Amino acid sequence: MSTVQNKSRREFLKLTSITGGGLMLGFSWFSAEAKAPVVTNAAAFAGNLDFNSYLSISTDGLITIYSPNPELGQNIMTSFPMIVAEELDADWSKIKVVQAALDTKKFDRQLTGGSGAVPHSWKLLRNAGATARYMLIQAAAKRWNVPADECTASNSFVIHSKTGNKLGYGELADDAAKIAVPAEVKWKDRKDFKLIGKEVRNVANKDIVTGKGLFGMDFYREGMLFAMIQRPEAFGTKIKSVDAAAAKAMPGIVDVVTFKNNVAVVGKSTWEVMKARKVLKIEYEKDGNIESSADHNKIFLSLLDNGTTTVRRKDGDVDAAFKNAAKVIKSDYQCPFLSHTPMEPMNFFAHVRPDGVELIGPTQTPGSARTATSKLLGIPEDKITLQITRLGGGFGRRLKFDYVTEAAELSNIIKAPVKLIWSREDDMTGGSYRPAVRYRFEAALDASGNMIGYKLRGAGINSGNPTREDNFPAGSVDNLLIDSVEHTSPITTGAWRAPITNFLAFAEQAFIDEVAHAAGKDPIQFRLELLQKAKTNPAGPVKYDIDRMIGVIKLAAEKSGWGTKKGVSQGFSVYFSHRSYVAQVCEVALLAGKPVVKKIYAAADCGEVVNLSGAKQQVRGGVTDGMGHAMYGKLSFKDGAAEQKNFNNYRLIRMKEIPQIEPYFVDNGIEPTGLGEPALPPTGGAVANAIFKATGKRMRNQPFMEEEVFKTPASKMPASKLKTEKKA
Repeated sequence: MSTVQNKSRREFLKLTSITGGGLMLGFSWFSAEAKAPVVTNAAAFAGNLDFNSYLSISTDGLITIYSPNPELGQNIMTSFPMIVAEELDADWSKIKVVQAALDTKKFDRQLTGGSGAVPHSWKLLRNAGATARYMLIQAAAKRWNVPADECTASNSFVIHSKTGNKLGYGELADDAAKIAVPAEVKWKDRKDFKLIGKEVRNVANKDIVTGKGLFGMDFYREGMLFAMIQRPEAFGTKIKSVDAAAAKAMPGIVDVVTFKNNVAVVGKSTWEVMKARKVLKIEYEKDGNIESSADHNKIFLSLLDNGTTTVRRKDGDVDAAFKNAAKVIKSDYQCPFLSHTPMEPMNFFAHVRPDGVELIGPTQTPGSARTATSKLLGIPEDKITLQITRLGGGFGRRLKFDYVTEAAELSNIIKAPVKLIWSREDDMTGGSYRPAVRYRFEAALDASGNMIGYKLRGAGINSGNPTREDNFPAGSVDNLLIDSVEHTSPITTGAWRAPITNFLAFAEQAFIDEVAHAAGKDPIQFRLELLQKAKTNPAGPVKYDIDRMIGVIKLAAEKSGWGTKKGVSQGFSVYFSHRSYVAQVCEVALLAGKPVVKKIYAAADCGEVVNLSGAKQQVRGGVTDGMGHAMYGKLSFKDGAAEQKNFNNYRLIRMKEIPQIEPYFVDNGIEPTGLGEPALPPTGGAVANAIFKATGKRMRNQPFMEEEVFKTPASKMPASKLKTEKKA
């Protein structure tokens, strides 16, 4: 059992009263380190204290904690209370979590992104539960007049071991509130966990499937108006003229407002607004570069061949390694723009009043949204409230807050409460896409098939740095050069689930497979040899955990029966992202001569698994997302405008195409390291490598479905082409 100190004793407060009686324990979210909980009261709940969240136990035994992080399907509104309930030894049926409104004075990291919610909150949630358990045991011991070490807690009861007497937490809540908060508390041993690591049903399942879950699109307030905005269809254009007469004359339309590069139609219902927007007559003119996908292809080639690069990492003498190589492998890989396409399009409610601003809706970054609104309107942040609804998906799109500030600005103009709604077409054509990237890889092998040189150049469109220069195989190759070059485009981009690594992992892992094949080595053994080299004789800094990566590789190989199966072709991939490690084996079979993904094994090391059910869902969802977009996803442009505007021509994976997915987890007992994103990056590489094993055809361009092997059965492909590919 671990012992954790409660340091800030000077901040402890005594409970005077709370509504209905009970215990209210305040604790801090402002550090990953566990800080001292404090006893507070209902009045102090609204005060500006150094703690900022609350665990309350009412006299009827109900236990409540307040969660600051937006919930968009990553399961934190189940995982957070599980952690508290574990240390509290609470009856799971009597614990719940409440979504807290934005409050940067009380909450730290009040956002969802980067797979960081559970890693950030793990210690403080355990500390809060353990502290409450201690106080309840002390209260029971005092009432029975027995030593506290004769008492234990279980299932929301304190039990006296010698007499069998027991008292419920609700019965003890008032007395526990009078116990001094301890200077230190003991955490449970992992072997004693009853909830953590088990499969627990999502607490919101019933509300979601019965339509009771409150998403942003569900929000309605009597008297509010509805609005939709017509934005430029092409990037690099601006409004020249607007004729809104026909739209204003339509039933239910209150106003048509032009602001910045937007034309907003405001009315009494969504349907009326949608109809009116269609009759707007807007003329646009050029305002910068107007680009097409054909232009991007030329730009990429120019950047890779002649671009001015930024060196990200250089180890050893790369030129000498390639000059003296027995064999050199060189390949380009390409990944297109992608839309986020969450099931719930962007929307937000705003009401700008003389005394302040009210914002309500789905956002991954409520603090940033409020700050941006404050700067836009010139209104102090303490005059702006923001209530977070449940998010119908985000995948990084809701890290941006353009749709929030649009709603606020529009409300300020029309002087009325308004709900701004984006259509699916708005969502797909409105920007903030996954960047398009092209990579050029080169590897140098010696006569024994050892990789002695490695080069990667990443060319991105508004990607920032399209490489991750310190990821594997960095550290395992003596002579390494990673650089990047960037094209600035009017097409807007943003974070997309597992930013950068979502496409980089595919390219890197598919290329490493090429190198292993050229070296005449098993793809898994080839990677293990590189990792052993990084462990025993590293080349430069190694900024990933070699043993954790080896662990998932071996687990995936074991569970998949790597290299032992007949009737399927296997492909392998492994990747480190967002503090966690995932290895995958994909199995492909040829049906009617075309490759079909049948099964994917995924081995994850994300530290302690809080909710096994939620963890499996995260892995299966990440694998499905990674496979679907690698196989089918593509957003192309013609004269600055997105050519795909809805699901009729923007292809997503279909349910019948999702393979069987078997998740496994490394049980190493370390603290949680996150799982919302790490399962996605390896999938594209595993699928690509399995397709190669089945057909001899390398998948170097996404989406794979545009490749010849999916159009022409492998049995009918020219033998010369297959032979060439298998030698690659």
